[in-house]
Parts: sequence; structure tokens; C-alpha cells
Amino acid sequence: MGQTAKVLQLFKTLHRTRQQVFKNDYRALEARIKINEEFKSNKSETSPKKIEELMKIGSDVELLLRTSVIQGIHTDHNTLKLVPRKDLLIENVPYCDAPTQKQ
Repeated sequence: MGQTAKVLQLFKTLHRTRQQVFKNDYRALEARIKINEEFKSNKSETSPKKIEELMKIGSDVELLLRTSVIQGIHTDHNTLKLVPRKDLLIENVPYCDAPTQKQ
């Protein structure tokens, strides 16, 4: 896959992730403007090393958004309702003070 195709794929992936992470949050969905500005400002970059560095930053941002961001909705004056996505919910083993010995 050519470098141009990889850049375009990262651009699309960032926008898809933005839509999933910030679903129904119209103010946060405006992150698309920032994504577009960053790609536009580096459009004329020709150095393969710099392009790889920028792609690494973009991939890291996408991973961070996908794995670490949880939406919160204000329900009352001092109350937030967290809305985790299904891909963030993982199986968790309950904590136990006195683990049993395996036989």
C-alpha cells in the first residue's frame, strides 16, 4: 500500500473513531475541524521520515480515543452519567482478599 493510501486510510479511521466516541455530542463532534486542519496543514509535506512521524502521532491519537475516552452526560447539577461503548467494556475478575489455592 502506498504512503498516500495509508495517509487517507488514517484520515478516514480518525473520522470514524471520532463519530463513534463522540456520538450525539455535537460540540465534541466538531473535532472533525481540527482533524481536517491538521491534515491540510501537512498536505505539502514530502519528507518520508516526517510523514511517518505524523502518521504515528495520528495512529496514537486514534488508539487513545478508541480505548480511553468515555462519554459523560450531565444529568443533574453535580451528576454525570457515563456512557461507555461496548468495545470499552471488558471482562473483569472480581477482587478477592483471600484467594483460594489451586490444586
